Amino acid sequence: MQPMDMRGLSPAPVTAFTRDGEVDHKANAKLAKWLVSMEGVKSLVILGHAGEGTFLTEEERLALIRTYVEAVDGAVPIIAGITGEGTKVAAEEARKCKAAGATGALVYPNHGWLRFGFQKGAPQDRYKAIWQESGLQCILFQYPDATKASYDLDTQLAIATQEGVVATKNGVRNMKRWYVEIPELKKANPKLQVLSCHDEWLLPTMFDVDGLLVGYGNIAPELLIDLIKAGKAQDYPEARKIFERLLPVTRAVYHRGSHMEGTVALKLGLVHRGVLDHATIREPLKSLGEKAEAEIFAAFDAAGIGRVDQLLAAE
Repeated sequence: MQPMDMRGLSPAPVTAFTRDGEVDHKANAKLAKWLVSMEGVKSLVILGHAGEGTFLTEEERLALIRTYVEAVDGAVPIIAGITGEGTKVAAEEARKCKAAGATGALVYPNHGWLRFGFQKGAPQDRYKAIWQESGLQCILFQYPDATKASYDLDTQLAIATQEGVVATKNGVRNMKRWYVEIPELKKANPKLQVLSCHDEWLLPTMFDVDGLLVGYGNIAPELLIDLIKAGKAQDYPEARKIFERLLPVTRAVYHRGSHMEGTVALKLGLVHRGVLDHATIREPLKSLGEKAEAEIFAAFDAAGIGRVDQLLAAE
């Protein structure tokens, strides 16, 4: 197996819909082509939280994978969020995603674990079954420390050293754990690619990672690519400068009442940049209202993040 190279930016694109709520394959292809046109984008991770993946039917999910695979034309791997409950269900989901053209799997925990916790050994078996059934390269997804689906270090180490696991998307949001656990993961598997997904406060994690796997990559990929470069160079002043420039957008998109509101805000940001024509979402997401829309647009203006004129001209 040749592991996916994720040492850079891996955006988690939103799913564009038509105004009547159907998946808009033309708009999704347009977003994909824009993102992969940038040097430093290493993969596209679809069908996750930012992509409203659990709000799509199985048929829609597989069709969207095919759209992305065709749109990027081999430029980067397409990684599918695997969210099915139950190990057998998730493995079958992964097999179908592989057949549709996906290369990798961002493996979500069973959502029941968020409330009830998990039994020892169950997460490892989930990853093993997905790899064996599908051959999709797996990304260990570390949920926030505030949830019961945040894996302890022993569980992370067991998964990170399994065949087929090539990276970890770490969103623990507890820096005490981050500074202890990330070095241990790297020691156990030096080839493991460490990806931060702390959209709302990226700066503290930028100096320890191989890349970013973030919904934020939808709206400001150019600046996030520069932020990754600064982090890898251990150039704190430059990283801080980029962080400060992004801060109005970070506040408007991610410092909200619910992290799920970030998906709606991402779509509004893409409208402001001229990538999407409208910000249609699916239930249970709700509109943020005109006041929030104006705040988000103003934040982009304050950060100097403008429209994507080149993309518009190409269309």
